[in-house]
Amino acid sequence: MDYEGYFTQRLTELKRDGRYRIFADIERIVGAFPKARSHRNGRVEEITIWCSNDYLGMGQHPDVLDAMVSAIRECGAGAGGTRNISGTNHYHVLLEQELASWCGKESALLFTSGYVANMTALATLGSAIPGLVMFSDASNHNSMIEGVRHGRSPKEIFRHNDPMHLEHLLSKYPKDSPKLVAFESVYSMDGDISPIAELCDVAEQHNAMTFIDEVHAVGMYGPTGAGVAERDGQLGRISIYQGTLAKAVGLVGGFITGSAAMIDFVRSFGNGFIFTTSIPPAVAAGALASVRHIRNNESLRLRHQERAATLKRRLKESGLPVMDSSVSHIVPIMVGDASLCKQASDDLLARHRIYVQPINYPTVPVGSERLRITPTPLHDDAAMDHLVTALVDVWSRLGIRKAA
Repeated sequence: MDYEGYFTQRLTELKRDGRYRIFADIERIVGAFPKARSHRNGRVEEITIWCSNDYLGMGQHPDVLDAMVSAIRECGAGAGGTRNISGTNHYHVLLEQELASWCGKESALLFTSGYVANMTALATLGSAIPGLVMFSDASNHNSMIEGVRHGRSPKEIFRHNDPMHLEHLLSKYPKDSPKLVAFESVYSMDGDISPIAELCDVAEQHNAMTFIDEVHAVGMYGPTGAGVAERDGQLGRISIYQGTLAKAVGLVGGFITGSAAMIDFVRSFGNGFIFTTSIPPAVAAGALASVRHIRNNESLRLRHQERAATLKRRLKESGLPVMDSSVSHIVPIMVGDASLCKQASDDLLARHRIYVQPINYPTVPVGSERLRITPTPLHDDAAMDHLVTALVDVWSRLGIRKAA
């Protein structure tokens, strides 16, 4: 086989279809978020980022930076090993205690990313609980899909956010058989939110565990920011809560929380936890400072929700095809064509110094390509004015369809 030829051919196909991903070479500026430096075509320009997952700007917060610097001076750079072999730093322990308390659970477990947390937890439960059947929402994130797949247990896929279909599928199995229902709270590409209470009602009627992915909601919703489940008064009904440290918390890493026995079970049998070097102590210290700040500052969430609602209103008034995501902070604008979506992103950067990454297949289905905008509390009115003007210009220049 001509291996190099095969690689080149497949990459050529991606480029032809407008789905080839080019990474923006950006340099975040401490104290200036959402401003950044863009390194492009041999030039350095100041740009405004409108697609960051650092939803609250905590990756730049002075308390977080100070905590990380102090931890580096105290503990050095790396953890020094896996959690089992010399890699459990005291900051890991403190952070896990804080996360468990935040989510109202007995215990928590850290992972190197939210992806690894989802995949490891679901795969471990699926492979280790005899006869377990997984019930997964049709729009679940790839990390959940892979976790279910690697668990190698029987699975059922229920229609997105459809408790009635979940009820139909669960009723096929005896009540005393082990079952797990996995779903997200905020679905990040469409911006819709799951009916958590209704899904929990159905799961409890069939004696099923519940597994919620709150990665796009942790820090963002609820009186203390513990997510949509906290906001809706459903935290106590969730068996396994999964979140990330890489979005609203502003760093990197993932976690699960739940009962002490369940967490200890995943800790003891989860390969994705056992065989991975633990996150650096400085990251854990920064995350600890970030979580403590977020828990005690609801004004951050109120400002963030206002910014998202204001931007949606402004875009709709300008005739841009904003997808219906009124229930969340996600602001998706439909393009519907991969090549046009990439061109729109390129033009925003080249002509207006605005960075919004195109979202194409396989992240979203073919024909639903979009720009996904994520306003933060730090995007002021002037930045919003600039964004709206730039989008209207790009839509007009490229002839992209506006709202009906």
